[in-house]
Order: sequence, then C-alpha cells, then structure tokens
Amino acid sequence: MIDAGADLAVPRRRDAAGRRALEAVLRAGLAFHGGCCGTGPGYRPRTPREVRERLALAGRTGMPLTKALAVADPTRMPFNDRPRP
Repeated sequence: MIDAGADLAVPRRRDAAGRRALEAVLRAGLAFHGGCCGTGPGYRPRTPREVRERLALAGRTGMPLTKALAVADPTRMPFNDRPRP
C-alpha cells in the first residue's frame, strides 16, 4: 500500500500510458497531498513521455529524481536550480 494522497486523480482504466506514468511517479516517492489554501500537490507528469523527459533532466543535471519529476517544464528550468558537478 502507498499513501498517494487525497488529491490523486487515477487515470481511466483504458489509459494504460497514464497508468504507467502514475506508477513511475509513485515508485519515485512523489505523492498527491494538497498544500495549504487549495494549492494542490504541484506538477506531476501524466504521460510516459513526460516521465522520460524528466528522467533525462535528472541524468543530465544530477538533480534528484523526485525533484526532477516535479518540474513542470524541464526546458525552461532556471540555470541556478541546476546542481553543479
């Protein structure tokens, strides 16, 4: 059992790609717990392609996987957030 959080929106049963992306997010340790004032859990990838893009970001920059998966747009990430080698 995983405590995925109250803000989890499970993909439809027919959406196999969405379910694979959700599995990757949950296995990485991210959850869907809402923040204060209804802000929600933040960005979470919804497709395997989005997961792959964030895995590549983590590999390129050395960023922890949980942080990379929560990045909304890996192509527009500010330079100062990238870890230095």
